[in-house]
Amino acid sequence: MPERKPDSTTAALAKRPAGVLAERRSALEVISSIPEEEIWLAGLRSDQTRRAYRRDVAHFVETLGIGSFEELRKVTHKHVIAWRRHMTEVEGLQNSTIRRRLSALSSLFTHLIERDPVVHLNPARDVDRPNINRKEGSTPAFSPEQARKVLDAPDPETIAGLRDRAILSVGFQAGLRRAEIAHLTVRDFHVNAGFDCLRVHRKGGKKGSLAINPQAAQRIRAYLEAAGHEDDLDGPLFRPRRNNGKVNRSMGPDVNARHMDPDAIDRIVRKYALRIGLSRDYSAHSMRATFITTALKNGARFEDVQDAAGHANPSTTRLYDKRGYDPEKSASFFANY
Repeated sequence: MPERKPDSTTAALAKRPAGVLAERRSALEVISSIPEEEIWLAGLRSDQTRRAYRRDVAHFVETLGIGSFEELRKVTHKHVIAWRRHMTEVEGLQNSTIRRRLSALSSLFTHLIERDPVVHLNPARDVDRPNINRKEGSTPAFSPEQARKVLDAPDPETIAGLRDRAILSVGFQAGLRRAEIAHLTVRDFHVNAGFDCLRVHRKGGKKGSLAINPQAAQRIRAYLEAAGHEDDLDGPLFRPRRNNGKVNRSMGPDVNARHMDPDAIDRIVRKYALRIGLSRDYSAHSMRATFITTALKNGARFEDVQDAAGHANPSTTRLYDKRGYDPEKSASFFANY
């Protein structure tokens, strides 16, 4: 079978150094010049989706070397196919990432067709999107023994350690998303009907109150007492720290308090996973998968776990449920020769 020659667009992409736009405006500057870009982004309900979609379109603009909105208007089906091949063959991205990026580009052009009289075609609409496993998620979960070790790994004698212990408890014992953890305020930690609760700001702007494990509540209180900002009700619950020294109970609230970056929650999980001898494959989502699996395994009703996880669709909750994965029963162990 003769080798297929790449089309001109694909060949041009292969020659262009990844991540480089020689003598052109930056990708973010280009998409910021789109007259309807902010309206399009405002129509997306989730802050996380807005950030991701903006980056996804910027990646398309940068990869193809698009230098203006006028050039973006001339994008064709072939350009999008070339972009898809580039993400698959050159960058080796996961199918879920490629699907999201294609969805972001399609969403932008759908909006432009409605708003811009010059744009009449959505070049991303009919581009095949890679399949993903909708029966089982790819997020690795911790075993109960590993989760216990990670929970106890931070130093309880430092403010940073107390903060990390509380963050890990909220992840493992309440299953919050990393952005939900990062954006908690002191006021969100409250008592409702005699139970310690967290008021969670969900994706899409939804809010809910979730009763939490007493250990998680105790760790939050210990952190607040040590950090000294328990009375700063509207301030961030979990805060970045520059001084990771010993606990100083005389410290007052930080006037320059700011919320942690959601990426910092991932870094915390990886830090303590590495400390107990695990790989860097774990993330805040791993805490979420562990929470869902452990709660279900220990007898929680599926509907209650779905509600705690903030999933609108039960199929999403099932993606995180690792109960069906038992490596000890692998058929490979029976193939002895």
